[in-house]
Amino acid sequence: MKHEHEHGHHHHHAKKQAEKETGRIEERLEEKTLHGHSDAMPHGEGTPPPHGEHVGHGGGGHDHHRMMIEDFKKRFWISLVLSVPVIVLSPMVQHILGYSLAVPYSMYIAFVLSSIIFFYGGWPFLTGLAEEVKKGAPGMMTLIGVAITVAYLYSTAVTFGLEGMDFFWELATLIVVMLLGHWIEMKSVLGASKALELLVSMMPAEAQVIRNGQPVTVRVEELRQGDVILVKPGEKMPADGTVVQGESYLNESMLTGESKPVQKVKGDQVIGGSINGNGSLQVQVVSTGKDSYLNKVINLVQEAQKTKSETQRLADKAAKWLAYLALTAGFGTLTAWLMAGAELDFALERMVTVMVISCPHALGLAIPLVVAISTAVSANNGLLIRNRTAFENSRNITTIIFDKTGTLTQGSHAVAEVGVFQQTVNERDLLRLAAGVEQHSEHYISQGILKKAKAEGITVPASDSFHYLPGKGLEGTVEGHDVKVVGPNYIKEFNVQVPQSQAEEGVETVVYVLVEGKVAGYITLRDQIRPESAEAIRVLKENGIKNLLLTGDNERVAQSVSDKLGMDGYLANVLPHQKQEKVKELQAQGEFVAMTGDGVNDAPALAQADVGIAVGSGTDVAAETADIILVNSNPQDIASLILFGKATYRKMIQNLIWATGYNIIALPLAAGVLYNQGIMISPAVGAALMSLSTVIVAVNAQLLRRQIR
Repeated sequence: MKHEHEHGHHHHHAKKQAEKETGRIEERLEEKTLHGHSDAMPHGEGTPPPHGEHVGHGGGGHDHHRMMIEDFKKRFWISLVLSVPVIVLSPMVQHILGYSLAVPYSMYIAFVLSSIIFFYGGWPFLTGLAEEVKKGAPGMMTLIGVAITVAYLYSTAVTFGLEGMDFFWELATLIVVMLLGHWIEMKSVLGASKALELLVSMMPAEAQVIRNGQPVTVRVEELRQGDVILVKPGEKMPADGTVVQGESYLNESMLTGESKPVQKVKGDQVIGGSINGNGSLQVQVVSTGKDSYLNKVINLVQEAQKTKSETQRLADKAAKWLAYLALTAGFGTLTAWLMAGAELDFALERMVTVMVISCPHALGLAIPLVVAISTAVSANNGLLIRNRTAFENSRNITTIIFDKTGTLTQGSHAVAEVGVFQQTVNERDLLRLAAGVEQHSEHYISQGILKKAKAEGITVPASDSFHYLPGKGLEGTVEGHDVKVVGPNYIKEFNVQVPQSQAEEGVETVVYVLVEGKVAGYITLRDQIRPESAEAIRVLKENGIKNLLLTGDNERVAQSVSDKLGMDGYLANVLPHQKQEKVKELQAQGEFVAMTGDGVNDAPALAQADVGIAVGSGTDVAAETADIILVNSNPQDIASLILFGKATYRKMIQNLIWATGYNIIALPLAAGVLYNQGIMISPAVGAALMSLSTVIVAVNAQLLRRQIR
């Protein structure tokens, strides 16, 4: 029998309070997004700014990021304001819009303002260019840096005597557009990081440490390993630890996704950030700050934000080749026109146009925006992505293994059968007496019995002398009778004679009802299949993905679940070390395997699988080895995950094609290939096209939000 019948006192209002608190935290988590670090960062190579440690209440890691966002914002607004006179004074803009302004020294005014824009607004790109060149890895920053430098030097030469049109207004708009793009992108990343801070804020600020028998209030940061803390009803647990005194139910749902309050008695582990029910607990601190479970989750999310997937590397490669292409095409254009006998000023103008156009900001945003949005949307839907490559590879899954019935079944038990051994009582009597005792407990068995009594319309009688038998059951006085509701442990220990029950061995949990010391009957409860499971299996089948149930349970349990859900098969009685073998076997047959599991024993199999999915928080070890963590144990999330992985990949490829494709067409036109046919892209049109392609890529990425569910 899997679940022993242990239950104890737990009043309802505390649970409600805890649920309300959780609800609030979860709502706030919904509002924010859990993560999604983008890559086209003005940090040279394109790595996000380093995160600081989250200790206690802090979260100073994001301050650096915030300062950078503020810096870009400031550079953007100043450049924008300075750009207005530059644009108004531009002879080309005057010509296009058909007005003329006779401002004395207008060229020199434009030159001075543009110089400020170039050195102040363009600084992040110039330093980025230098860093990329130093590393020998040209990319996004090289592209932008080259484009603005060429435009600036050329325009300066025109100001001081070279024949031709100056590019000051394109230079100004180019820098403004680039600053805006990076600012928006960094903000989207920060929005994604805000939920991390929300996680950090789940830790209370203060704790009560017991010193010389008296509780003393200290800051959470001052807690040390070995301290004994007092946690009152309704308070948040300030650190991870072990219960040394007291008994309560803890709401861990925001940390583990486990919606049922979990009973904690002496010796049990508790997680910092969980909410205490209505019992007072004394807890010995085991880990605080950096080593706490909550901090592990935070670090995990941060790591996910920093890792680059294969597709993102593809974008980096594309930027690198475009940088080479821009330089080659630019100088090639100049040489070709000069050899064709064109004037130097015309040839230079073509070269500059090509270089300005080949700087595709769209490419810089193509992948990072999709990454930021997909990670954020996933997190809102309870999918924490640790390994981006595995997430994108989820589109290749051919077989998915569901381990542990807790994924496809509820893990909460409903009454299957009520059996009577004594002629003096009937089924309703048995349920009524059992419910009388069980009403004092929050245990899932108690809840199952009470639910059944309610469904049968039985009024639950009052009871007193309630007593909790640790690990064995409950007893109390109901309607003047001494009633015990106990599990097989009690029966064995006290050698109580029990007639043969009709319970389906192995599929069900059995509890016995003793009235005045004699066994009056039994109640069986069975784990219910989750209502969402059938739908999840159906979606997987529709998408041609095989699904198998892998469980340590016996053949009968496995078969009953597998048949009910119409799964492709099951493997029962699988020992922990055999799980990894099963995954290997399938992979040897050429299958791309996803594995879902939630326990320490699943860790090797999760690591072995092509895509490892940890369900609920399960255990730290399972989470450590998994690529994706499902916060709620809903099997439909697994189907959503695979479909969403496909959608994310599609969006990335669409964006890459769009961002590079526009260049393939615009570059030759800018170089003047069709000059004799009268088709020619001016630098102005080039800059406009570039901005347009950026907008299209951004909008396309946003459409991803509709794809999940």
